[in-house]
Amino acid sequence: MSDRNFDGLRDIGLWRTFLAAHRSGSVSAAVRTLGLAQSSVTTQLQALEASVGEPLFMRHARGIRPTPRADELAARLSGPLDALADALGTRPAAESPSVRVGGAAEFLAHVAAPALAPAVADGLRLAVTTGLADDLLEQLRVGSLDLVISAVRPRGRTVPSTPLFDEEFALVASPSLGIEPSPALTQDALVSAPLLSYDRDVPILRRYWRHVFGIRLDREPALVFPDLRALAAAAVAGAGITVLPTYLIADELADGRLVDLRPTEDPPINTLHLVRRPGPMTEGVLAVERALRAAVAHL
Repeated sequence: MSDRNFDGLRDIGLWRTFLAAHRSGSVSAAVRTLGLAQSSVTTQLQALEASVGEPLFMRHARGIRPTPRADELAARLSGPLDALADALGTRPAAESPSVRVGGAAEFLAHVAAPALAPAVADGLRLAVTTGLADDLLEQLRVGSLDLVISAVRPRGRTVPSTPLFDEEFALVASPSLGIEPSPALTQDALVSAPLLSYDRDVPILRRYWRHVFGIRLDREPALVFPDLRALAAAAVAGAGITVLPTYLIADELADGRLVDLRPTEDPPINTLHLVRRPGPMTEGVLAVERALRAAVAHL
């Protein structure tokens, strides 16, 4: 008589290990969640891959990366297995999936962190990565991130993307510089003011000059600091002029520490996009999206 496991119930333990590894993104984290030896977790994953007939994870320096087949299986199995664990009272809180979010440090710190704080307090698990949009999108494509707030709209249809928020930019400085704000301000009035830039190539400043003044900016920055919050602090201290997103300096503009040197009804804008990993959306990813959209609605 055949001993074939027709209904798959003998593999419930293996699938539980699979879900722990898929959700945590590393074998060591799955070991801590399950309370098993690392060799046991590795052996179970290998047995499951042999049963499925294809790899479920790719190993890399930061842990393990699920294959598309693994994502599909996780989406189908997580609900039933979680319901079974809940019914038996055996699911530890640590097994809840961690949402891996990437974005610019300034937006994540100023907007995302306070917006997501209530969800984290209620049990949402987050792992945040900061960096440049192109690098973060590549991490998302290979499965290392679940959601990216990107200033770059990804090309093609390989990853789902929706607009989140339009950043508006303003040319600002401390009143101590003595530059008189005016809608008619010309770039000639700024030639002696030091430039504070995110990058040596002055991309944000150059875009502002082209949009507002209609000319190309060809000046070297006096300060290069790859953090917009640091540029805001330097501008408040009187170091020079810079271009910043208005949501980031709303308090400084309101209390007069910074002034908008050229108020305009047509400011340069930059659209931030929510880009998520292909596959079914988890409740955690949906919760992050809801919180972010609610936050930007009040900016």
